Amino acid sequence: MTGGALHRLPVQMLGDLVSPRALERILQDAAQARGTSIEQLEVQVLEDILKREVFKRLQLSVPAPLAKKRVSEVLNELMKTTQERQLPTPTISSLVGLEDGARRFTLYFDWPETQRLRGVLSVAKQEEKEGRDIAALVLEGQNLIEVMDRRLREGLVEQAQDLAELKATFARVQGMGGREVRRLDTLIGQIDEAQQQGTLLPGEVERARNITFNLRKLLESSVVQTVENVDTAEIPTSATILDPDAQARVLALEQEHAAQQLGKLDREFTALLDARPDLRAQHDALRSLQHGNQLTADTVENWREQLKFERTTLLAEQQTQLMRLESALSGVATGADMRIALDSARHLLDIGSLATDELQELRTMQESLRAGVNAQAQLATQRELLDIERSGRNVAGASAELAPLLAQARAALAQGQEPDIATLWSLLERRMGAAAQEREDFDARADRVVQEYDTVRSLAGETTQKLGRLADTLRAQRRLGRMSAQARERYEQTLHDAEALLAEAHAEYRAAQEVTATFGQDALSGLLDVFDFEEATDTNLFAAAPDPSAAPLPPVNITPSNTGQVAPSASSLFDTLLSSITPGGATPASAPVAGASASTPAPTGFPTSFSLPDTTAPSQEAVETWLFQGGQIQHGPQDTAAQGMAALLAQASALGLQRLDMNDAAHVWSARSSAPGEWRLGRAVTWTALDERVGPWLDTGEG
Repeated sequence: MTGGALHRLPVQMLGDLVSPRALERILQDAAQARGTSIEQLEVQVLEDILKREVFKRLQLSVPAPLAKKRVSEVLNELMKTTQERQLPTPTISSLVGLEDGARRFTLYFDWPETQRLRGVLSVAKQEEKEGRDIAALVLEGQNLIEVMDRRLREGLVEQAQDLAELKATFARVQGMGGREVRRLDTLIGQIDEAQQQGTLLPGEVERARNITFNLRKLLESSVVQTVENVDTAEIPTSATILDPDAQARVLALEQEHAAQQLGKLDREFTALLDARPDLRAQHDALRSLQHGNQLTADTVENWREQLKFERTTLLAEQQTQLMRLESALSGVATGADMRIALDSARHLLDIGSLATDELQELRTMQESLRAGVNAQAQLATQRELLDIERSGRNVAGASAELAPLLAQARAALAQGQEPDIATLWSLLERRMGAAAQEREDFDARADRVVQEYDTVRSLAGETTQKLGRLADTLRAQRRLGRMSAQARERYEQTLHDAEALLAEAHAEYRAAQEVTATFGQDALSGLLDVFDFEEATDTNLFAAAPDPSAAPLPPVNITPSNTGQVAPSASSLFDTLLSSITPGGATPASAPVAGASASTPAPTGFPTSFSLPDTTAPSQEAVETWLFQGGQIQHGPQDTAAQGMAALLAQASALGLQRLDMNDAAHVWSARSSAPGEWRLGRAVTWTALDERVGPWLDTGEG
């Protein structure tokens, strides 16, 4: 095995503790000290470097036990790699290999890394034809593919969690019947198939979530029991429900859904929030509302419209900036880096994505060219500053701490002074070390939850079932290895939710044991029968109502000697048993209270209003459709954007896909294929309009 492949292993596995650039330097210096080069490292030499220089360097960032553990993991992987004569992940060592690796991510054309890789490949092909060395370009391409591979794996873990929750909800609402339930069943099937194929379908997940949200509101509000046709039922809200218990349940659903929508906005507008610290501060203020159970769907929707407006404005500004930079750089000899940055910026802006980093890179090149004799040195420093800035985005708290220091460094460089790069790397690596220690703590907590779940999994009930789904998610998150900032945040949230459920499950388990010890197994079985019966009546929505004149079931009283007494709930065994051991009948902390948000002040910094245009109702939005056959538009307007979809649909057909959901800066797109070479394509401003107006036609070709 070549050393060129070997030395990448520690860089990949330890890049979350020390910057990859620093690790490369350590390996290079250590190799030179041993009379060789980093590309020629043998296994035994690399092992010695890991145990000495790398281990010593890691201890500057993390405690010695953690440094030893992580080095041991690399040594074990190195041994396995040597035995198998291949790296644990596919290694791309040529331009052909880069193209093969990039093909896996063709569908995710809106990812910035995809467009950057496209530019790298284009320039690398040209450089190779002209006989120049493309090793640096191949290395950048490898790094981009590693980032996209990690992003895909993280997305699949999140999609699997969403799929499990959707299936659990479908089991509850299946008895309702109706068009929306059938649509939900279809969407779940499509997501399930995509998950098995390792493909992300965010559009389908979002639509399935919206459907389950409305169906659950119908179910929890009991509105569905008063109508003959679920499809004609008016969707209730917490403000229109009079029953306090039903109102509290629906309010909890609304807050949960609003939190999901806010999280989606964080992912959808990450580039905008990174480019605009003021918008990030407002977004964080909304998250404070979420934690205080004050977030509403209207607030999130208004924020979405504001972000779309701000993104459109910034896109126009960046397009103008690019034109100016292209004009300023047109008279100079363009190197590979400049061509990649220009190509990436053009493609990103063309598809409606921001190109903040690429434009920053082009500006640094322009400034470096003005520096004259020190141009190359200044360009190298500017790139290192940009590398620090990008790396900081994936480390909790690093971006905020680095921002003023990076601004000072760039100002010093502009004045011809040499900035203190080492201090910036030191700060970043200190944060990386703290994040790595936190990740160790997360993993330990995940292991504890999974192990303790096994002690209570025999209990039947919604609490234990949901805990089981979260335990599966924790196992998958635990296996991810290095994580992005977004994946780490989801990991933390999953832990928080799972630990809360675990505490409830333990309480349920203790209560069940106490009932058995006090009254015997028959009493517990009888109690379970009562709840099985009542749970069945909840889901059998159209069954005949019980006769009011019939004799009621005898009351069930469970009063252990050392606890208070609270009336049992009929929703689950846990609610009944936990209420019996809650002193003084205290309300559990997790229980939603109707109207709680009215008296709680909004946090400082929360945007109290948004200056937005009125939104258009879905029934009034413009919706356009096309029919493609053999890569050509057979029906529909000869729109430039639609014509550009032909190549993408052909690629989807080649991959065996039958459904695509996409969005650009102004529209959402959905395409379906039910026959080889034939695609139905729809476009609208919102998913709601697209679903309501042409959803049936897209699904079946009829209507």
